[in-house]
Amino acid sequence: MSKSSNTVLGLLAGTAIGALVGILYAPDKGSKTRKRLAEEASVVADKMNSSAQDIKEKVSSTAHDLKEKVNSQMASQKKTLDEQLEVIVTDASHKADDVISTLEKKLAYLKEQNKKFQKS
Repeated sequence: MSKSSNTVLGLLAGTAIGALVGILYAPDKGSKTRKRLAEEASVVADKMNSSAQDIKEKVSSTAHDLKEKVNSQMASQKKTLDEQLEVIVTDASHKADDVISTLEKKLAYLKEQNKKFQKS
């Protein structure tokens, strides 16, 4: 669990124990005890709302930071992939030129062979 979650759980447990002990040893009337419990519950609710808001802000900030890191990493990988693709396309183009040159030589050879057959 995170530190904030432990704090909230500790706060809740402490409040529950304090309320129970207060009720058991309360010398006051029930109406006063209920009023005091309502006030304490209100204080605890305010603290929990504050803690929840803090946790929400931390989670939001962490999510934003994580999103930025992921976007940065993806941009970096895209650049690397684009560079690799450029190398592959360039290599393929050179190989295509080699294949075309070889085919042209073969075609010229075949034309020469064909001319020999036509003369006879």
